[in-house]
Amino acid sequence: MPVRNAVRFFRLVPWIAALMQLTACASGGGATKPPSASVNALYGQLDQASQAYETALQQTRAGDTQGAQKTLDASLDQLKEAAAHCGNTPGCDPQRFFSVFDHLLRLKDGSFIGDQTPGDDTGEAEATSPAGQPGAASLPQAQRSVTLLRGHQLSELIAMNGPVKAALEMWLTQWRGNLMDAYVNYQYLRQEMWPQYQEQGLPEALLFGILAKESGGKVHAVSRSGAAGPLQFMYATGLRFGLGDQEGFDTRFDPAESARANAAYMDEQLKVFNDNLELTLAAYNGGEGRMRRLVGDDTSVSFYDPRIYGQVSQETRDYVPSVLAAAWLFLHPDSYNLRFPRVDGLTGSVTLQRAASLSELTVCLGSANDMPDGWFRTLRNLNPRLDPQQEQPIGAVLQVPKALENVYAVRCVNGPWPILASDLHNAVVPVFPDPPPASAPDPVVRYTVRHGDTLNGIVRKRSGCSSESEVARMNNLKFNHVKVGQVLKLPSCR
Repeated sequence: MPVRNAVRFFRLVPWIAALMQLTACASGGGATKPPSASVNALYGQLDQASQAYETALQQTRAGDTQGAQKTLDASLDQLKEAAAHCGNTPGCDPQRFFSVFDHLLRLKDGSFIGDQTPGDDTGEAEATSPAGQPGAASLPQAQRSVTLLRGHQLSELIAMNGPVKAALEMWLTQWRGNLMDAYVNYQYLRQEMWPQYQEQGLPEALLFGILAKESGGKVHAVSRSGAAGPLQFMYATGLRFGLGDQEGFDTRFDPAESARANAAYMDEQLKVFNDNLELTLAAYNGGEGRMRRLVGDDTSVSFYDPRIYGQVSQETRDYVPSVLAAAWLFLHPDSYNLRFPRVDGLTGSVTLQRAASLSELTVCLGSANDMPDGWFRTLRNLNPRLDPQQEQPIGAVLQVPKALENVYAVRCVNGPWPILASDLHNAVVPVFPDPPPASAPDPVVRYTVRHGDTLNGIVRKRSGCSSESEVARMNNLKFNHVKVGQVLKLPSCR
């Protein structure tokens, strides 16, 4: 056996042992009432699905990685089908299936099948750009590789507990549209952002999880607290990691620079928290100073320990599992009945043959290449330094998806669409000065003293929101004495 495969095999031993324990529980006794024949049949399928992984391991050791992958996929499909029937079969324990399913997904992410998950173009040649950065050819366009995080697979570090499961449901239901938008946006930003994470040896799924939760892939996002950019850096934190003003442009909005700074932050805090990913994410959201005070010297403490979980804000309690759940779905969409759209995120450029703004280009490009929401967000993301309403001159070079280069030449140079776009963009909207602000009500009212009036009577009848002593002070009265015809100032009750 090659050394690398041997290492992978022995790394799996604890997982296989745990898996066999689970399946033994599924088929063993312990219940006072024997399982029915239908339940035993489902548990038998659970055993078969588990045993298929040993078959896949043998295939891998023999060098048949493609056959091993087919065995893995078939066993997961069998497990899903059996689990679905278990929910409708009296006496069947669905949790056994969920536990094994979770373990099998983690084994699927393990290294014994290969360094990449199914769908990666493992034979794709490495290519670099002129600047020496990884180019398009080095960035697989299918399922992403599961990158090691300090010697562990990312999926090993994601606890499939209640908060993460609840976040998975949110991403698959109420936040599903946000997840899809974030995925599409990320595909067009990937060539700028992923190499920054790759350089630090950090998982791409983690980058996507943070991006999805922080901004949804909107490069110009700004929060109410002032955090800015695709990864939402506060100004002071951004300065610490090299983000700031550059010729009038805030580089927090630059996707490559933002990803570089985020990777540096994660690398720094992982060292501080002894590679505890959950504590590191909590520090990114809630502040590293606060997390260090809460954790103290015990960096092995779980984020979900009441000593930590009970002391952080609700926002941070939601943030950490939400990021991890989005990362998990990035790795396992098919296992959660989720299908991400196929996106060719390769970036190209166009040289303007007629002056146009990003807004005008959005109008003339329309929904080309089956983009129902249009291309405004993508054009803004790829050209973060440009004002989308500012017309760019002839000869200006703009970044666009590679697939739109020909569309631009056909639609946006001549013909009706650029004329329509320019007409809409240059429409004149009447401008009127703001009306003068309404005058503020007088804070006091005035009262002329009549025959028989006393200060106490005036206060009770005319100013129910004040007191005799307050009115005396306002009018410099001695001994609270008033005279007929005297004009008193009284506090307004409005």
